[in-house]
Amino acid sequence: MPEPVQPSTADLPLTCPFRVAALSANRPTRFRIQPDAEIQGLVAALLGISAVRGLSFEGEIRPRGRRDFDLEGRLAATVVQPCSVTLAPVTTRIEETVNRRYLADYVMPEGDEVEVSEDDSEPLPDVIDAGAVAVEALALALPLYPRAPGAELTEAGFAPPGVAPLSDADLRPFAGLADLRRKMDGDEPAGGTGGDG
Repeated sequence: MPEPVQPSTADLPLTCPFRVAALSANRPTRFRIQPDAEIQGLVAALLGISAVRGLSFEGEIRPRGRRDFDLEGRLAATVVQPCSVTLAPVTTRIEETVNRRYLADYVMPEGDEVEVSEDDSEPLPDVIDAGAVAVEALALALPLYPRAPGAELTEAGFAPPGVAPLSDADLRPFAGLADLRRKMDGDEPAGGTGGDG
C-alpha cells in the first residue's frame, strides 16, 4: 500500500520546512523566522486583513521519546484589521506561545461528536513546517471583532412605514411581564379602557 502524499505547502507565503527523517533524535533543532515586508504582505492577504508587521516566530523542535516530536515557539506580530463597526484601521500587537505535539502513533478520533484535544497533538508528518505553524497560529490569535477606540454598536430599527420598529427590549422573552403584573395587581382596569357596559 503506497504511503499518503503530504499536502504541499508551496502555496503558503511563509514556509520553513524540516524533514522529520533528518531531525536530530538527541537534541533540539532551533528555528527563527523573520519574513520580509513582501512576505508579510502576502500573509496579510492570505488572512484577509489589512497588514502584518514585525512578524517573527522562533523556537525549537524537540525529540520526544523515540519517534515523536514537540514544537514550541514564540510568535510575535503587529496586525492591522478593519474595525468591525466603523471599518477604521485597528492595530493589535500579538504575542503567543505556540505548542504542537507530533505523534507517530496518533490515532484520529472517530464518531460524529469528536472532542477537541487539549494538548495540540496531531499526526507526525514527513515534514514539519514551522512557517505553516506560524501562519496558522497567527490566524487563530487574530481578534474576531476588532473595535476602534470609541466605536460602539448602535441599535438599528427597521419597520414598514407607519409601524414602530421593535427594540431589543421588546424582543426579550419577559419584556411584557411587568405590564401584565400591573394589570393583574389591579393597577390598571382589566379589559382595557373599561366603561359601564
